[in-house]
Amino acid sequence: MRQGDQLTRPSSRKKHDAALAAAEVQFLATGFESVTMDSIAKESGVSKQTLYSYFGSKQELFLALVTEKTRVTSRSVLSSVPRVTDAATARDEVRDLLVAQLTAVMNPEVLALRRLVIGEAVRFPELARALYENGPRVAIASLATVIGDLADLGLIRLAGPDTSTDTAATQLNWLVMGDPINRAMLLGDDAIPTPARLRAHVDAALDLFFRAYGT
Repeated sequence: MRQGDQLTRPSSRKKHDAALAAAEVQFLATGFESVTMDSIAKESGVSKQTLYSYFGSKQELFLALVTEKTRVTSRSVLSSVPRVTDAATARDEVRDLLVAQLTAVMNPEVLALRRLVIGEAVRFPELARALYENGPRVAIASLATVIGDLADLGLIRLAGPDTSTDTAATQLNWLVMGDPINRAMLLGDDAIPTPARLRAHVDAALDLFFRAYGT
């Protein structure tokens, strides 16, 4: 029976989620190497045989955790593709979206998982790929849609053949995410900005973006 078929049963889904929860606690507490399938089985109350039937290996379990955690974080902000249709409220809507995205990334658990993935990226590049594709890439794609709306409303101008909505979205994403993520990743959770500082940072990034692209 395939894993997808198994997880249609509520009891199987409960065991699957319990295993991921236990794996998250242990991986974040002690790192990848020191965690074993035995220790995850013991903490989750799920038999080792069942763990292997769901995930196949500790590495695949870690990959499933990274994928699921990143998807959940993205969905908490981007449950649907955001659209901007009113020029009068456009900037406020974009600011609120960016504040929500940055707040989600500044979650200590998300930052801890990101640090762990980076530490294992050389050995397990698929982990970093899963984090990128389900996290930053989703955020940039959503921003690209919003930037297309801003251009359609006449609020920004994408000048030149080399300036696409994806390029502008990548630049805006970095303006917003770059410094806070660097500080928090390298200096620890004490460097996570307060909500007031976070909003001020997003406003400053938008000021710069609209000066560069505004009509």
